[in-house]
Amino acid sequence: MKGRTDAPQDRGCLVGVIFFILGLGTLLPWNFFMTASLYFQGRLNTTEWSNGTVVVRKEYYFNNWMTLLSQLPLLLFTLLNSFLYQRISEAVRIAGSLVFILLLFILTAVLVKVPMEEDRFFSVTMATIWFINSFGAVLQGSLFGLVGLLPQKYSAIFMSGQGLAGTFAAIAMLLAIASDADSESAALGYFITPCVGTLVTLFSYLLLPRLEFAQFYLNKSSKYEADTTDDLLKGGTSTNAIKLPHRDSCSFHSIWVMAFCVTFVFTVTLSVFPAVTVDVKTSFPGKWERFFISVCCFLIFNINDWIGRTVTTLIQWPRKESRLFPALVVSRVVFIPLLMLCNVQSRSFLPVLFSHDAAFTAIMALFSLSSGYFVCLSMSYAPQLVEQKDAETAGALMTFFLALGLSIGAALSFPLRTLV
Repeated sequence: MKGRTDAPQDRGCLVGVIFFILGLGTLLPWNFFMTASLYFQGRLNTTEWSNGTVVVRKEYYFNNWMTLLSQLPLLLFTLLNSFLYQRISEAVRIAGSLVFILLLFILTAVLVKVPMEEDRFFSVTMATIWFINSFGAVLQGSLFGLVGLLPQKYSAIFMSGQGLAGTFAAIAMLLAIASDADSESAALGYFITPCVGTLVTLFSYLLLPRLEFAQFYLNKSSKYEADTTDDLLKGGTSTNAIKLPHRDSCSFHSIWVMAFCVTFVFTVTLSVFPAVTVDVKTSFPGKWERFFISVCCFLIFNINDWIGRTVTTLIQWPRKESRLFPALVVSRVVFIPLLMLCNVQSRSFLPVLFSHDAAFTAIMALFSLSSGYFVCLSMSYAPQLVEQKDAETAGALMTFFLALGLSIGAALSFPLRTLV
């Protein structure tokens, strides 16, 4: 969607900065829990005594369950978001979600200092992951609809912010590992970081309505909500029930290729990352071993994912009408066997073909670069394929298919990890 010629200027690119921060804030929950897998595995990787002598290790499959329970509520609440859109104002949905995300991050930070039996800790952690990602889904769906009302470059900026969230989490984890503090204090500092990040995100959102440039594009969203509410109060429910599905179907007909692309990209990505990639072992044991996963799995992935998203502000290739675009998206499926053939331990069936750290790092770099690029391009193209009045609907529909891809990928991670 092109910017209107009568629009005011985005002075200092302040609206762009705010949407970048909002993008970063939406993915803090997923990235900070995912990157902290070593901390969670450390608390869960204890032993149980059988007959007083035999030590038995209990396997929680933390990474698989963490991925699945992060993405299922995203899919569920993305579906509910269209229902919530009619009944709860945008400000309540976005600000309220950020407040609850902040409270759940605070709870996670407090639990670092609370001794807890492993099964109970696992249950509390999984419940926290479920709820924090539920609020994250409401937040993300609302913001994708909102940014769809602005010129295309703001969608790319928002997606770029989302890409940086993972880098932010990976750097925070590296600092925690490198610090001289004990493991408990390092983990506490790590989980305080997203609390501060969520607060900054909340304040940024509250600043947005005060900016003239944002008001120009976003006021029509408020008008649409007010008109919808008036129709409902006047008994117009049956009319909306007919019009809105028709509007959604028209939008989907225009964007179905982009919907398929974003679904397929995330299906491939989440099927092996992090459930498979986090179990890759370095070929250089020693001090480097402490940093290997944080650097070669999480930092490499997130930096290149962010680069891929950011590049779309400068380059949009292939064009949205090109058949090459979905073909390139489908070709990413080759990364699944490539990563499964890296030095994943333990393994039962497949051989190790890429044992060197450099091979794993190179595959991860291409895997993440292509993921960020094609996701951002798909999400940016979709609002351009519909009329301006349907741009927000297209954004919301794309969020659903994004969540669908994440959920399918998370479900596939269980059998794929077993096949290794």
